[in-house]
Amino acid sequence: MDMGCVPGGWFLRGADDGPKHARPREKVWVQTFYMDRYEVTVERYVACVKAGKCKRAKTAYNDYSRPRQPKVGVSWYHAKTYCEVMGKTLPTEAQWEKAARGVDGRKFPWGDEPATCKRAIIMDRRGRRSCGVKKKGRKPEKGRTWEVGQRAPTQFGLYDMAGNSWEWVLDWYTSSYKRCGAACQGIEPKGPCGGAEPCKRLRRRVVRGGSWYWPASYATTYYRRSHVPGNKPYHHFGFRCAATVAQAKALAREGAAE
Repeated sequence: MDMGCVPGGWFLRGADDGPKHARPREKVWVQTFYMDRYEVTVERYVACVKAGKCKRAKTAYNDYSRPRQPKVGVSWYHAKTYCEVMGKTLPTEAQWEKAARGVDGRKFPWGDEPATCKRAIIMDRRGRRSCGVKKKGRKPEKGRTWEVGQRAPTQFGLYDMAGNSWEWVLDWYTSSYKRCGAACQGIEPKGPCGGAEPCKRLRRRVVRGGSWYWPASYATTYYRRSHVPGNKPYHHFGFRCAATVAQAKALAREGAAE
């Protein structure tokens, strides 16, 4: 299945010394689930489009569509549909953060050591995006995403949970967990309206993980960014999928039968 198992239980989410949108730091609980080891790649997304099950999503920049690069330029709806077609779901924000930071409240997916180009695909001190790698084609120079899995995995065997491409998650965005209230607390939080739409007065979804284009401060396990789910104005966001234990067992049975 190419998925890593994230054990259930309580974990520390958020950061009181981080940006206001990540406050407060508190314990929340998620049950055991599985997460894609890699961001969904161009080749996998294109295969879904060719099968007539996913909608085409054009990538605006040149040199972002190699088969093993993360598929970017998708809307939240594209990502949700792909995961459902695959028998999975978009991860909730709580699931995503548990997968990134584990049970010890780490600042980055690898620990508390600073984010560098040796640990993640981010913008470094040279002022270029993507750790100094240039994209092909015309300027302006934007850097580019790397092929997935070029840095060490997390404790759960997941790659690029910091950097490379931002990743859509299920939840609606609120300006802080405090403002979100009970919908973002306790056991298996799914955010306002349980992620369903419409959701009164809310218009933006959450993306996580930082990217090749942004510096280390955006690559923490708790940094939250918001954007309209239709991805207009356009951004180069990607995604990965999650699965419950039941979904993972069903996928394993399907794989064994093929």
